[in-house]
Amino acid sequence: MEIKGYEAMGDAEMDVIREIASIGTGSAATSLASMLGQQVRMTIPEINILGYNDTIDKLGDPEEGIAAVLTRMSGEMEGIMLFLLRLDFINEVLRTMMGQEVEDYESLTEMEISALTEVGNIIISSYANAVSTLSGITIELSVPSVAVNMLGGILSVPMAEFGYVTDKLLLIDGQLLVDNRKLNSTILMMPDIESLNKMMKKLGAAYEGGN
Repeated sequence: MEIKGYEAMGDAEMDVIREIASIGTGSAATSLASMLGQQVRMTIPEINILGYNDTIDKLGDPEEGIAAVLTRMSGEMEGIMLFLLRLDFINEVLRTMMGQEVEDYESLTEMEISALTEVGNIIISSYANAVSTLSGITIELSVPSVAVNMLGGILSVPMAEFGYVTDKLLLIDGQLLVDNRKLNSTILMMPDIESLNKMMKKLGAAYEGGN
């Protein structure tokens, strides 16, 4: 039986998502460590399937400023991936790569945004590659873009994209440990429902009674 929405995933499907998240997280930490020239570790990721309001409650204030790197998936998997960039993470990256920090999101320069785009792309690619490695599905990623907005505005992007089939968001949450400094990490992996079913079938997740 095919999945009708993220919230319809059962234990078998959630195990698949956890495996993808675990592999993607490990790969992202390795790539980030190489780029920053620092030790980077990531905690075991936590998977959450939440509605829009619950997602905001978990992540912060809807009017809180935030930045995000957005990439669209195409090929054998359609959808979007969104990596949230909080100010402490941004300054960790900028301090390491460029020897500087910013006071707020609005003061980011073109060069700083370019550096953050590259970092976000590395992290997003790590998760996309995890899907490809496990399932054999070919995923093409668009050129990443950075958006600065209120948290509510950023999260409205995937809701607008997929609101016609699901009112839930799929979050992969964890912590980056950069030289033992803790930084929160949140990525939204949002394949469309057809692509989600294709991935689950490739990986042999059983559907029984809607699970």
